Amino acid sequence: MIVNIHAAKTNLSKLIARAEAGEEVIIARAGAPKVRLAPIAPTESGVEKGSWLGSLRGQFRFAAAAFDPDEDLIREMEEGEIFPPEPGG
Repeated sequence: MIVNIHAAKTNLSKLIARAEAGEEVIIARAGAPKVRLAPIAPTESGVEKGSWLGSLRGQFRFAAAAFDPDEDLIREMEEGEIFPPEPGG
């Protein structure tokens, strides 16, 4: 299917859906084909190419103790004052 730019702007959602369904969608300017809409193929991980999701997987390492509870903080939260004392008072 070939559509001109005005029709593409007006019906972009529908054209994207058709391209995702496998139909070839070409956008033309003054009748001359200029661009093709095409779906982005997912990668092996199921994340679309170019997506930032999962892009930092494996890049960070944490010490095992990083997630251990902080006993002092827990005690302060459970037993401490709700509002700290006023400065100078």
